[in-house]
Amino acid sequence: MKLLLIESGGKIKKLKQILGSEWTVKATMGHVVELAESGENSLGFTLDTERNRIDCNYVPRGTRGKQILKELREAVKAASLIVLATDADREGETIAWHLVQQLKLKNPQRAVYTEITEKAVRQAISHTRPIDMNLVAAGRCRSVADKLVGFMGSPLLWKLGNGAKSMGRVQSAALHILCIREREILAFVPQDYWSVYVDYAEGFRAYYAATAVSPDVKEKGADTSDDATDPKEKQVESVRVLSQNQADQLVAQAQSNPHHVVRVDATTTTRRPPAPFMTSSLQQAAGSRLKYGSEKTMKLAQSLYESGHITYMRTDSVTLSEDFCLDTRQWLLNHDPQNVPERVATQKSSSGAQEAHEAIRPTHVNNTPDSLRAKLAEDEAKLYSLIWGRAIASQCKNAQLQKTRIVTQSGTAFWQARGQVVAFRGYTRYWNDLSKDSQLPTLQQQQKLTLEDSGSEKKQTQPPPRYTEPKLVQVMEKKGIGRPSTYAPTVKVLRERNYASLLKGCLQPTQLGMEVDEFLGKTLPKMIQPEFTAEMEAQLDVIALGKQNWEKYLINWNETYFAPALKAAYQSLGVTPGGASRKSRSSSSGSKQAALTEIHCLKCEWLMQKISCHSEKLQSDHFLKCSNSSCGAAMFWSDKQQGYELPYSNTQSSGQNSNSPNRRTNKTLTKTSATKTRRAQNTDGTSYQESSNPQAATTIQYPCPVCAQPLEIYEYKKGNELKQMLRCSDPLKRKEDDHKQAVYFASKGVFWSPLHGEIVKSNSHEQVASSAKSNQPSRPVNNTSTSVSKNAKDSETITSLPVPNLTEHLCPVCQKPLELYNYTKGNEPHQMLRCSDASVRREVDHKDVAFFASRGVFWSPKYGEAGSQTKTANDAF
Repeated sequence: MKLLLIESGGKIKKLKQILGSEWTVKATMGHVVELAESGENSLGFTLDTERNRIDCNYVPRGTRGKQILKELREAVKAASLIVLATDADREGETIAWHLVQQLKLKNPQRAVYTEITEKAVRQAISHTRPIDMNLVAAGRCRSVADKLVGFMGSPLLWKLGNGAKSMGRVQSAALHILCIREREILAFVPQDYWSVYVDYAEGFRAYYAATAVSPDVKEKGADTSDDATDPKEKQVESVRVLSQNQADQLVAQAQSNPHHVVRVDATTTTRRPPAPFMTSSLQQAAGSRLKYGSEKTMKLAQSLYESGHITYMRTDSVTLSEDFCLDTRQWLLNHDPQNVPERVATQKSSSGAQEAHEAIRPTHVNNTPDSLRAKLAEDEAKLYSLIWGRAIASQCKNAQLQKTRIVTQSGTAFWQARGQVVAFRGYTRYWNDLSKDSQLPTLQQQQKLTLEDSGSEKKQTQPPPRYTEPKLVQVMEKKGIGRPSTYAPTVKVLRERNYASLLKGCLQPTQLGMEVDEFLGKTLPKMIQPEFTAEMEAQLDVIALGKQNWEKYLINWNETYFAPALKAAYQSLGVTPGGASRKSRSSSSGSKQAALTEIHCLKCEWLMQKISCHSEKLQSDHFLKCSNSSCGAAMFWSDKQQGYELPYSNTQSSGQNSNSPNRRTNKTLTKTSATKTRRAQNTDGTSYQESSNPQAATTIQYPCPVCAQPLEIYEYKKGNELKQMLRCSDPLKRKEDDHKQAVYFASKGVFWSPLHGEIVKSNSHEQVASSAKSNQPSRPVNNTSTSVSKNAKDSETITSLPVPNLTEHLCPVCQKPLELYNYTKGNEPHQMLRCSDASVRREVDHKDVAFFASRGVFWSPKYGEAGSQTKTANDAF
């Protein structure tokens, strides 16, 4: 058996079709290891300044990383040939190196391809190379530098006490760009001006140009369009007139004097085709033309790449392969021979481009957008159309434009009109970046003109616009901040951290973002300067070329700049510098602005502090923390209980009413009238009343839909009413994000979940509880009811059926066997296939892994047919 190791599970199906049965294809699902949170400041690495060495401690990336490595080790044992085919960039090279270390591979063979076609893949496998340690060095340097900046610098922001969570090498520089523009907008003072025009009976409008002299200024314009700007008609207006009185005088002059043509200028200009897409220009064009965010654009491009329709989508190169250029030329000869140039326009990549591979292009020029439209989702089809059209346009002739300028005169005032007509469309047949035609009438010099109307429009100067996502990506690229793989994640993290929000399609820094930027400008001013970040990116390029030792560079950077700057920043705040582990970061809100309340701690009786926090996980903008540092109890507001609650861990540790291991006390401070005791009175005048809700939990045989642990029946009081719910019996698992919706509420004789549907049908809640306590076997949770229940009518009941059976079909993402599930929707039986591994079914890459029974086959909207439909012994129908 031969083994091909790749990154994304979405490529497995296509690669297996190409390579055949003698190959096994396994995916790492991205990085399998990461820097540990151990050692000094939890960095996971040590800087050895004496030997100029950086010793890194890499560990599996969570439970998922451990499982993937375990499976890969088993696959390696059975393989006669192992080829590493991770992505063709620094990150992919680093992942391949990590695999060599973790799997203990000898003489690793590295295959690199930029398109998933049979020719490209087989050629890459037949021409393997060693791992490029220079690229690995650049990748490791970036990850170590980013963690150094994030872990050592972020605690500075916590001193603000406003909910700021992190700073980053690229993130903070990008935020600074947004904040500079926002300050320009806030400081902008609008000014009134007037645009004066005349309308002629000959059929055109001219605008005021000058007085007493004949204007002879050529129109300024770019050779190619701006990808970040939607190609719309250019706004035309006159030379700005700064007072109403002057505008009125010009209108009066136009009405009282005859008009004639002073000059007619007609020129033919050419416009060169744009370069094919690289990552930044694709994000810009998709944002301006399709209104896609950077993250969405890259997800769609990833899907198109994995399906074999386009080349690799993370690139800063604008070059195309010779084969593709020849194929495109032949396609044009067959379909558009008038558009075949004698010589294709040459394109230059931006300075500092790595150019590890081609520009983004279709893998086959004959796969036109129309021919693939039925095979692609709507958004994918739109993005593919952009990519195909741009690549073809880059190989076409120049466009030819006929531009006309007419200058007229009345008295001492001159008026000007401009027109543009496309004489030869050229590349714009496939990529139209021209404004609308504006044709002027044919006129002669000194020809008399008839005035129909004259007037003025009062306007105001406008502040500089905020950046859209495409514009920010464009600026980041021009300033050298980040690289193709980091543009979309940087924009995403700015929004997730609440440093910027999307307002009318534009990125606006929030108050929190402005405060963070201002603070860093005072404490670490160099770190937020784009030029400073760009210099480090340039040094990473030098490392990737093997011209600089990454460990020596990073140690020197830390010793000469970062460590002293960080120390000075901490000294200016009067605190001791230090990094932070994940645990200390999550609890860092304790250092935020704290207002002492008159609510007493339920554990130690000390007063509670009100801590501001902007976490999306909380139901309010604050929480309460005990002012006794040795206690550390915290209480969180609950909209459901209309009061503050101790979390589960605190109620257990309080030791109150906990005689039984299956019982716990839920202490709540609920709002009451202001006439209660002072002890329960807050500083804002609102009072609270302490109450206890005893709750019991009994483990039953229903499995949790996330981790397959038994569920427990959890009894609680809401008001004076006793209620029941099912939840995971593992208290540690319940705190994880993927378990937040793994709960089932008792309702009308069933337990029901908004996400997972109904899992049991009984006449009463008491019957369910008694069945569980007597250890009667129960039906398992059917997770497939999730998608059905969301679309089901209110009158429908969705009930899970017996344990599903494994089939011979494999999951297209992780290659585990698919399960056959039987379920009913209303009274109608249904079947479907899904991944049999419950631990990964909730992962993002598994969300589309569902094959529905239809007309004798199991079919998926994304992966097509899985095979003929068969019934099993356990089939309930």
